[in-house]
Amino acid sequence: MNPPVQQSSWFRAALALVACALLAPAAACAKKGPADHVRISGYIEATEVQVSAEVGGRILELNIAEGDRIKEGAVVAQLDTADAKLALDRAQADRQAADAQLRLLLAGARPEDIRLAEAQRAGAEADVAAAREELASAERDLKRYESLIAANAGAEKPRDDAASRKEVATRRVTSAEERVRAASETVNRLKSGARKEEVEAARARLAFFDAQIATITKGIKDATVLSPLSGLVTKKMMDKGEIAAPRVPIAEVADLDNVWANVFLDEPLVPKVALGQAVTLYPDGGGAGIQGTITFISSKAEFTPRNVQTADERSKLVYRLKVTVDNRKGVLKQGMPVEADIPFAK
Repeated sequence: MNPPVQQSSWFRAALALVACALLAPAAACAKKGPADHVRISGYIEATEVQVSAEVGGRILELNIAEGDRIKEGAVVAQLDTADAKLALDRAQADRQAADAQLRLLLAGARPEDIRLAEAQRAGAEADVAAAREELASAERDLKRYESLIAANAGAEKPRDDAASRKEVATRRVTSAEERVRAASETVNRLKSGARKEEVEAARARLAFFDAQIATITKGIKDATVLSPLSGLVTKKMMDKGEIAAPRVPIAEVADLDNVWANVFLDEPLVPKVALGQAVTLYPDGGGAGIQGTITFISSKAEFTPRNVQTADERSKLVYRLKVTVDNRKGVLKQGMPVEADIPFAK
């Protein structure tokens, strides 16, 4: 039996090339990259906000232009507040009237008002006494004349006059007693003060004007439009003299000092990176690398293919990584394509 023929190195290389061509030309024959890092592509994003006013009005001042750098809290625009200030003056006057009414109710009646009401009650009581005396006199006269008529010793006219005086005296007594009751109720009301419901209504009216004043004051304050962050004015939507509607953007401001890159990593490589890991970004146009840090790793794939039955197809899944960068030198711009060189975590 002949010994097996030893395969030469060129023969083994030829077999490998055939295997690559027949079995997996895209995977088995591809040139493998470095085993300790990966270089992937992405793009730059930044925090961008639309600056708008909570209230509407004509723009009296506009202190920005596209490309300006502004600080957080800087005045972007000033809206007209003339109508709001007039409304505030009116609301403050109404509040003063409501406050005076409440204090009047809480203070109660003045002593002189109570004494006047008591005097009126005393006068009504005196009228009752006089009316009762007159009624008693009329009743006595009527009885005397009726006795004389019964004895055929008197005329009917004096009896009729006495009866009339009795009726008038009776009505006077009733009227005087009504005045006494009314005067007594007035005295009691003045002494007891305002009812609880009246005080509550006065307090509610005062609270209404307080809320109205607070609303108008806030509107005047909101007419001064401030920048919510430091950054670059990337867009100006309105000009001085235009009428701005509430919550309609006046300008856009982007924070370009603190930007991040969204890069996409193949699924098999995700376990090799970690949060807080250092990354070097390279702008698309070339230049020195810029250091960044991985601050976010997506929990699911950005793109899921229809068929992921094989390991090769599953490797096409990509996950988004967020690489935060200190961009105070202004090298990176929004939307700029970059490449991220990520060393694998050990």
